[in-house]
Amino acid sequence: MTQTPSAHPAHPGPTPPSSSRPSRSSRSSRFDAAVRAAVGQGLLSETGPVAGFIDTDGVRASVAALHGAFARTPGVLHTFAAKACSLIPVLRLLADCGMGCEVASPGELRLAVEAGFAPASIVLDSPAKTREEIRLALALGVAVNADSIDELRRIDSLRNRGTSSVLGLRVNPQVGGGSIGPMSTATDTAKFGVALRDAGAREAVVRAFRDRPWLTRLHTHVGSQGCPLELIAAGVARTYELADEINATLGTRQVTSLDIGGGLPVNFADDTVRPTYADYVAALTEAAPGLFSGRYGLVTEFGRSLLAKNGFIGARVEYTKDAGGRRIALTHAGAQTATRTVFMPDDWPLRIGAFGPDGAPKDGPPLAQDIAGPCCFAGDVVAYGRELPELAEGDVVVLYDTGAYYFSTPWAYNSLPRAAVYGFRRGGPDGPVAFATVRDAQSMDAIATESGLAHADALVGVRGGGPADQGRSS
Repeated sequence: MTQTPSAHPAHPGPTPPSSSRPSRSSRSSRFDAAVRAAVGQGLLSETGPVAGFIDTDGVRASVAALHGAFARTPGVLHTFAAKACSLIPVLRLLADCGMGCEVASPGELRLAVEAGFAPASIVLDSPAKTREEIRLALALGVAVNADSIDELRRIDSLRNRGTSSVLGLRVNPQVGGGSIGPMSTATDTAKFGVALRDAGAREAVVRAFRDRPWLTRLHTHVGSQGCPLELIAAGVARTYELADEINATLGTRQVTSLDIGGGLPVNFADDTVRPTYADYVAALTEAAPGLFSGRYGLVTEFGRSLLAKNGFIGARVEYTKDAGGRRIALTHAGAQTATRTVFMPDDWPLRIGAFGPDGAPKDGPPLAQDIAGPCCFAGDVVAYGRELPELAEGDVVVLYDTGAYYFSTPWAYNSLPRAAVYGFRRGGPDGPVAFATVRDAQSMDAIATESGLAHADALVGVRGGGPADQGRSS
C-alpha cells in the first residue's frame, strides 16, 4: 500500500489523498512484485534490512520517452547527470540506451569512463575545476564547459591545439528562482556561470568568444525541482538569443551548439509522470521557436527525471512505539539514504508504501504513523503522520521515487553501512522478477578501512606542546 505525502502539525505539507492505494500503473505492479520477490529471495531480511532497487524496464522507457520527444530535432546529445545516480552498472545501462554522461567531478568522470561512455559523449561541468581536471578532460577529448571568464583564461594556458574537446562557457541568464532555493541556479547571485545581466558581463562574454575561435558552445542550466517549465524555457531562450548575438557580432557561425542543461521537475505526489519530456519540448518551442531548427546542435543533461520514478528503497520495520499519543515506526531507511527528505521534508516529501512480512501490500484500517530512520538524532524522520495500515516489526516500508539522489549517494552518518542496490526486471505482467546486484551492501570491514584502520596508531605518539616540541618528528 502506498501513501502520498501528508502533514504533521510541525511539518506542513501536501494534503494526502483519500485513498492510500496508488493508481495501479504498470510501474506500481512491477514494484509490488519486486518487493514480494525481494523478501522471498532474502534481499530484504533481518540481515539485509534496507536496500535500493532500480527498475531496468522503467529506465529504458524513460530514456525512450526523452529520445522520442526530441526525435524531430537533428544533432541532439542527451547526457545523464551522473550525480543523480552515480552507480557504474546504472551508468552502463544508460550508455547502452544511447545516452551520454554529464559529470561534475574527477570521481564522476572516472565512473563515466569505467561505465563505457565514449569521451565525445561526456560533458564536464563544475564551478571549481582544478588544472589537473582540465588537463585530463582535454587529453581524453571530453567536452568542457567553463564556468567563468577566469576559467577560460586557465584553459588558454592548458589547451593543446590537438585536443578534440568541445569547449563552452556557462552563462547565468538570471531569470529567477523556483520554489526550492537550493535547486535554483539562475538567480541574480547564483554561483554558476557568467551572470549575464551584471554590468559589462554580456560584452565580456562576446569578447571571450571573439578572442577564442575554439570556443564554440554556450551552456546554461536554470535549475531543477521546484522550477516551472516556463522559467527553464525562459533561461534557454535567453541563451539562444545570446548565441545569435555572438555569431552576428563576430560575423561568423562560431557558436555551433547549445548545452541547455536538464532540470525537468519530478512529480512526487503520485505515480504520474508530469511534466513529460514532450511538455518540456513544447515549452521550449514556444519560448525559442528557432531552437529546434538545427541551427545549433543541442546537449541536454537530465538526471532526476530519468531515474527518480524508476527506483525505490525498501526497509524493514525494526520496532514500533507510541510517544505523546503518536505512533512511530522505526525502520532502517532514514537520513543516511533519504538525506534531502529528512532535512527538507516540505520540499522533498516521499510517498510511503506499507507491505507485510511476506512482501505483499498490507491492508487494514489506516493509522497515522511517523516513519523514522535509524540515525541517532531526533529529526531522522522521513514521513510524519502518514495514514497507513498499522505497521509492526518485520513489515516492510517502501520509499517511492528514490531512484535518483537517494540510495546511490548515501550519507555516512553514524557509520551506517551503504545499502545494497539491485536492478530488477519482471518477465511479463505475471512473470517472475529477476534481480542483478548493482552494489553490494557495505561491510563492517569496509567501514573500518574507510575510517583509517590502517593508520590506527598514527596519533597515539603525537604530542602537542610548546617550543620544546617544535621540529620534533616521529
